[in-house]
Amino acid sequence: MVTVSIMLATIMQVLDTTIANVALPHMQGSLSASSDQITWVLTSYIVASAIMTLPVGYLSLRFGRRKLFLWSVTGFTLSSMFCGQANTLEQMIFWRLAQGIFGASLAPLSQATLLDTYPPEKHAAAMSAWGMGIMLGPILGPTLGGWLTEYYTWRWVFYVNVPVGIVSIIGIYLYVPDNELQKRPFDVRGFALLALAVASLQMLLDRGEQADWFDALEIQLYAIAVVLALYLFIVHNLTSKHRFLSPALLRDRNYVSGTLFIFVVGIVLLGTMALLPTYLQQWKGYPVMATGFVLMPRGIGVMFTMWLVHRLMNVMDARLLILIGLGIVSYSLHLMAGFNLLVSERELVVTGIIQGLGLGLLFVPVSILTYATLSPTLRGEGTALFSLSRNLGSSVGVSIVMGALSRNMWINQQELAGRMQITPELMANLPSTPDAMGMPMILFNELAHQAAEIAYVNDFQLLMWVSLAAMPLVLFLSKPASQHAQAGLA
Repeated sequence: MVTVSIMLATIMQVLDTTIANVALPHMQGSLSASSDQITWVLTSYIVASAIMTLPVGYLSLRFGRRKLFLWSVTGFTLSSMFCGQANTLEQMIFWRLAQGIFGASLAPLSQATLLDTYPPEKHAAAMSAWGMGIMLGPILGPTLGGWLTEYYTWRWVFYVNVPVGIVSIIGIYLYVPDNELQKRPFDVRGFALLALAVASLQMLLDRGEQADWFDALEIQLYAIAVVLALYLFIVHNLTSKHRFLSPALLRDRNYVSGTLFIFVVGIVLLGTMALLPTYLQQWKGYPVMATGFVLMPRGIGVMFTMWLVHRLMNVMDARLLILIGLGIVSYSLHLMAGFNLLVSERELVVTGIIQGLGLGLLFVPVSILTYATLSPTLRGEGTALFSLSRNLGSSVGVSIVMGALSRNMWINQQELAGRMQITPELMANLPSTPDAMGMPMILFNELAHQAAEIAYVNDFQLLMWVSLAAMPLVLFLSKPASQHAQAGLA
């Protein structure tokens, strides 16, 4: 019952990172917002969530994990309801900020609760259940969001959280145990500096593509704020008596390596999920629901290997499973780098299942090894930083692939146009049009499609190399000293 209660909260929060994306065009009309303004519905949630992930460890020790859980789920559920009732852009952004603030603690609290509730030999099974929610949320979010928007209204993208939240609140109140409280000073300066660095980085990544990256003064100021705030935070954390981040976290090699690893997983998972919907809808002409159904098998692959992985960890080294998972993900991206605009649904589904199988093999072993040598007293801080690293990886992945996609499409169009020769054979094979402007438009449209095809292939190839480049990080992960003490890793 503990697992079910906290997993409902986790799935609800993770879904909201992607479920609203497909509903943005519908919200834009209802809220009378421009294309630039409506993106703040996503940006406000992401930035608020990133900032408020930082103090979760302190808050859970100061006020109690169960109490913080209840306040967070209640606040998230209420703000979801008010998002659905918003009639102006200002109201929507305010309640999305509230969603991000309350929802930030749900993923790290749920992971810390599962690790404390289950004995070490069952950590792998517990992380499998938790990982399903974390990994399936971004994959199923666009599908569920598209279905609700298509058959009901965009407001149900938010209303769907209300019954789930109520059930989760009841379960947490009845079954989730509390932790031992600790009273210690809160490092306000350290939190402010790190929050400024994280918020500036998120704004840079989210606004970069729209503002033309470092050609814009806005993005330059964000970059300066990131570097300056991060430098001041490091100096403060090394010299202050009361530190926001415990130095013991950064001295644990497994924890640091695992946190870097989950950053890479975030890049690959969300980078791929950002590319595929636009590829299918804009360039292959798939409707929203068809796109969702084509992407859904990826989630089936994730669920299968996550159900299997804790059993495999009884007979295999967790580090070997991570390498196999990365290899499978890299292979799926290699196959996707061979796509063209005539790719069949079967190929899309098969590559999705293969990638899901690989991602499912990654998450649980990485989570287990990350906390294998970390003191239980540091789990509150550790899970918060782990979740933040995953979210930052997702933001970086989306920004990289979308920035590269736009740039490559523009370059490809120029290169292809410069090489195109209008021959009689070409003109004979083009469909006839009564409009004098029809022929140039047909040529331009075909040129844009071919340029997009090359740009998407380049992005899939880039993600493949990122996945392969992460393999050496496995060398920094070590098994626990006693396999009998950690039977889940035996």
